[in-house]
Amino acid sequence: MKIFELKCEAYLKNFIELKESFDVLSKYINFTIYQSKRLDLENKDKSINNYCFSNFYPTESDRIYKKDKIYKFVIRSIDRELINELEILLCKNTNNIFLKVLNVQKKVIDQFFIHELYSATPVIVSDKRDEKGKQLFWSLHYNGDILSLQKRLHNNLEKKLKQFYQEDVSESTSFIQEIELKNQKPQSIYFKTTKDKKEKIVRLIGNKLRIVPNKDVISQKLAFLSLAVGLGEKSSLGGGFCLSRGI
Repeated sequence: MKIFELKCEAYLKNFIELKESFDVLSKYINFTIYQSKRLDLENKDKSINNYCFSNFYPTESDRIYKKDKIYKFVIRSIDRELINELEILLCKNTNNIFLKVLNVQKKVIDQFFIHELYSATPVIVSDKRDEKGKQLFWSLHYNGDILSLQKRLHNNLEKKLKQFYQEDVSESTSFIQEIELKNQKPQSIYFKTTKDKKEKIVRLIGNKLRIVPNKDVISQKLAFLSLAVGLGEKSSLGGGFCLSRGI
C-alpha cells in the first residue's frame, strides 16, 4: 500500500478566517478536480472519497490567515492518477478570489509501522438525528460512548479498505488499541451551501483524537489508510486529516 502526497504552497489574495478556511480549500480542490473531465467523472462515481487534506499552516494566533502571505497545505490520496493530475492542475487554477497555489511537491509514502495517529483536523462521525430531524454528530455531550466512536471509526476504514483494495476484513476486531479525546469542547468545520439562491452555513461537529493502533497487519493497514483518506467522515470537506508517529 502506498500514499501519494502533495505539499502545496499557497499565496493568499484575501484574509481568510479560520472558520472559513475549510470551505475555501475544499471548494478550491473540488473546482480543480472539476477541470479534469476524467477526475470529475471518477469523483462522481465514487460513493467514498479517496483523498483528504489539511488546513493551512502555520496557524495564526488571531485565527485569521493573512492576505499577501504564503501558507502551506497538504493533500493525500491512495489514487496515484488523482495526485498526478492535481500536481499539474492546482497551479493552473488562478482565478480563485482567495488563493493561488504557487508550488507543489509530490511525495510517495510506502506503508510503515504506525505507533500513534493524531488528528490535525476535526474527526467527524455522524450520529442519529434529533426529534426535529437535525443531524447530530458524535460528541461527549450528545453520546459519550467511546466504544461507539471507536467502532464507527473502525467500520468506516474497513469499508474504505474493501472498496479501494477489495479486501474484506469484516471479521477483524477494532484496529484501535487506545483512543484519547484531545479537545475539551467540540471542534467544528463550517462550509457553505446554496439553495434557491440562498446561502446557508452548515456546521459539522467533530473531535481531535489521539489513537494508538494495534500492531497486527490489518490494524496497521487501516491506520495507514487513514493517513490517505482521512479518519471518520467528510474528508472532502477537511475532516479527519491525520499526522502520525512511526517506529
